[in-house]
Amino acid sequence: MPRIAIALQDDFADWEPALLMATARCYLGCDVLTASPDGRPVTSMGGLEVTPDIGFAEIEPERFDALVIPGGFAWEKGEAFDFTELARDFHAKGKVVAGICAAASALAATGILDGVAHTGNSRASHAKYPGYQGADHYRDQPCAVSDRGIVTAPGSAPVTFAMEVLKALDLWTPEAQAEISAFAAEHR
Repeated sequence: MPRIAIALQDDFADWEPALLMATARCYLGCDVLTASPDGRPVTSMGGLEVTPDIGFAEIEPERFDALVIPGGFAWEKGEAFDFTELARDFHAKGKVVAGICAAASALAATGILDGVAHTGNSRASHAKYPGYQGADHYRDQPCAVSDRGIVTAPGSAPVTFAMEVLKALDLWTPEAQAEISAFAAEHR
């Protein structure tokens, strides 16, 4: 089964990776590990304290099939981790890279979105990063976008984010569909 690294930092948006984590771990048997910059506990925007499994230095593409980065308040405070090297390394090795909300904009800063269809909170939030050259590939839509192993979503789309990450990992099984569709039902 695939191994998924969830890269957390203080003030992460706890609702953004939750459905993906629960579905992958409990229903699909994936190994889902949480990480923080130094391996010490982090506190989410909602006050949830998480003791991570590993530090960011241990997130290596050779050990994981996906790097998932939730958004959060750290970017607004100017205290977010720089995921450039990690995201580029995962992408270069053909691994899934996923960012939601402010993390999608952080991926825009890395350059990996420049040639793929992607979304996020807004094109303007991506354009705040001087290295972003992917405006022509931006999709202004309320649900997640997946293209060539890169998944992005606005912060309001944790359901389609989970769905597209699972699809990118070839885990879109009947079990996954049943779990995700139960949560998506309210949006019909």
